[in-house]
Amino acid sequence: MSYYMRVKPDIETLDKQTKANNCMSGNQQTTVTKNVDPRELAKLQLYQVIAAIPAGQVASYGQLAKLAGQAGAARWVGYCLRHLPKDSSLPWHRVISANGKLAFNLDSEGYWRQRELLQAEGIILHHHKVSMRRYQWQP
Repeated sequence: MSYYMRVKPDIETLDKQTKANNCMSGNQQTTVTKNVDPRELAKLQLYQVIAAIPAGQVASYGQLAKLAGQAGAARWVGYCLRHLPKDSSLPWHRVISANGKLAFNLDSEGYWRQRELLQAEGIILHHHKVSMRRYQWQP
């Protein structure tokens, strides 16, 4: 099984989805059954966590996986970020490796874009790395 297929939805989130579906007609007694793809639900949880990273702070792929209920799925986080729509408003640039390296190769346009966005938020890079001790998000 590939790394991005190991995701399991958080039971609490599934329960919230069910409660939201129960109220669709305005009648609290009406239950609407809706098929929820666990992979899509897991991605939505991840996107909520990424959206919560404050400006001027960063998070690692592994940290985000754990916070989204997918401990050990750092590569899955990278997969989800790679497949974001181009017009996404998620702060993708705040996600870096656990050792502080940016997501892209040094000579790529993506690297310079990520670096520019981080520096605009006051994050200083030293030898092409971000100090996780100084800038890591602690939710």
